[in-house]
Amino acid sequence: MPTHEIRLSDQLYREVERRARAGGYASVDDFVAEQLESGFSDAQDLDQRFTPEVIARLDQISSDMKAGKSMSMEEVDQNLADAQALPMLSASKPFP
Repeated sequence: MPTHEIRLSDQLYREVERRARAGGYASVDDFVAEQLESGFSDAQDLDQRFTPEVIARLDQISSDMKAGKSMSMEEVDQNLADAQALPMLSASKPFP
């Protein structure tokens, strides 16, 4: 496999090295590679979660709040429960 180099400040490298050791990684390279892969995966998950409908709902809530409207704790709890009940989309699960 071809290798590539990245430059890190000494301070950042020491922090990455500390986290790699604490996480039980064989090397700093392994730790950095996994962090990057995980970060890319997380970004894709966010893109799938924040559909145009979700963004429109968030915009509506923001507008309502700016207009002085509020939600009760029961409404907040229900919205959270509804959001948590949504299935996570992934490449292996097509959009319904």
